[in-house]
Amino acid sequence: MKPSINKAQVIKQSIDSKKNEIIHLLRVFVQAESTQGNERGAQSLVIETLQQMGLEVDVWEPDAKEITSHRYFASSRTEFRGSPNVVGVLKGTGGGRSIILNGHIDVVPAGDVTQWSDHPFSGVVKDGKMYGRGVTDMKGGNVALLLAIQAIQEANISLKGDVIFQSVIEEESGGTGTLAALLRGYKADAAIIPEPTNMKFFPKQQGSMWFKLHVKGLSAHGGTRYEGVSAIEKSMTVINHIKELEKIRNDRITDPLYQTIPIPIPINIGKIHGGDWPSSVPDLVTVEGRFGVSPEETIEEAKEEMKQWIRRLAEKDPWFEEFPVTLEWFGARWLPGSLDPNHSFMQLLGDKYIEVIGAPPVIEASPWGTDGGLLTEIGSIPTVVFGPGVTEKAHFPNEYIELEKVFSCAEVIAHTIIDWCGEEKA
Repeated sequence: MKPSINKAQVIKQSIDSKKNEIIHLLRVFVQAESTQGNERGAQSLVIETLQQMGLEVDVWEPDAKEITSHRYFASSRTEFRGSPNVVGVLKGTGGGRSIILNGHIDVVPAGDVTQWSDHPFSGVVKDGKMYGRGVTDMKGGNVALLLAIQAIQEANISLKGDVIFQSVIEEESGGTGTLAALLRGYKADAAIIPEPTNMKFFPKQQGSMWFKLHVKGLSAHGGTRYEGVSAIEKSMTVINHIKELEKIRNDRITDPLYQTIPIPIPINIGKIHGGDWPSSVPDLVTVEGRFGVSPEETIEEAKEEMKQWIRRLAEKDPWFEEFPVTLEWFGARWLPGSLDPNHSFMQLLGDKYIEVIGAPPVIEASPWGTDGGLLTEIGSIPTVVFGPGVTEKAHFPNEYIELEKVFSCAEVIAHTIIDWCGEEKA
C-alpha cells in the first residue's frame, strides 16, 4: 500500500530533522575501530541505539562448535569471544510480510596511514562527505537503515510485518555473522543489504573463494641452475594458464547486468611465495588467489572447473605430468546470490526509488561478493544489495561517503518497508 502524501512528508521531515544527529552517530560508529576481533565497541553503540529506539534486542556471540561445523562456514578464525552479533526487531502487529535489514559492522584494516589525508578513524566531515575507514563499507549504509526505522516510528506508522535489523560480524572474512543469524532462526520474506553500490540496485552478486596452488620444481645450486628446475619459472606458466581460464569463464557471461563490468568474475592472483635461498634454484612456489563465481553457477561447479583446468597443465608442459600442481581451497568464501530483476520486491523497491529520487534506478550485478549469497542460498530470502556508499572507495585510502546519499537511501528504504510489511490502519 502506497504511503499517503502526508505520511511521505512526515518521513521526509523526520529524516531532515535528524541529519545532524545521524551525522554524529555515523562519526561515532566510524571512530569505533571495528576490525576483525575488535567489534565489541562498535556493537555496544549499536545496542545502545536500538534500545533507545525501543526495539527488541538480541545479542550473542556465534557458537564456535555450531558455526565451524557448517558446510558454508568460512573464516580465518574459529573463536568469536568478544565479537557479538546484534539484532534489533521492530515487531509488527501480524499479517504482513517481514524484512531483514542486514549490515556488517566489521571493517578492513586502514593500511598505510600515510596515504590518508586524515586519521583513518577520524570521521572528519568535509564538503558534505565523511571520511574514515568503514564509512562507505558499510557503516553509512547501516546508519541509513536505522534512520529509515526511526522515520517510520516518528511518523507513528504501525507495521503488520516484522522489521529485523542485523548488525553482523565477519562479512569481510566470509560471512560468519550472517550465517550465525540464519542458524539462530532469523529469516524473512525479503532483505536489503546496504553495501556501497552508489545507490544502484544489485540483484545479483558474484561469489568468490580463496585458493592455493603448489608448484613444484627441482632444487640445484644457483651456479649450476641448469641442473635444476625453477618452480618460479614454472609458476609463470601456471599463472598464464589461469588467465586463459579467466577469459573462457568470462566470455560465457552474456547477462546485461554485467555489461558495464570489464571482468565479471575475475581470478585474482594476490600472493606468491617461493624459494628459500638466493643461491638455490627454488623447488616450491605457493600461489594464492581469489576465484570469482558466477551467480548462475554453484561453488562446487566452479571448483570442479578449476580442478580440471589445472590438470590440463600437462598439455602445455610435460613437467606437470610428473609433478602435477596441487590445488587447495582455503579461508574466506562468499556464496553467489541471484534475484530475478522482475521479482515483486525488486519492483517495489524500484517504485519507491523513483518516488524519492525522481529517476529510475540503475540495475547492475555486484562486482564483489556480499552476505546476500548466504541469505538467498541458505535462507531462501529474496535479497537486493542497495546502499549509499561509494563502490570505488571501499577498502581504499581516504574512504568517504556522501552524506546526502545516506539520507536519500534511508528515505527509499523507509517507504519500501512500509509498503512491503503493510501498514496497520487505526
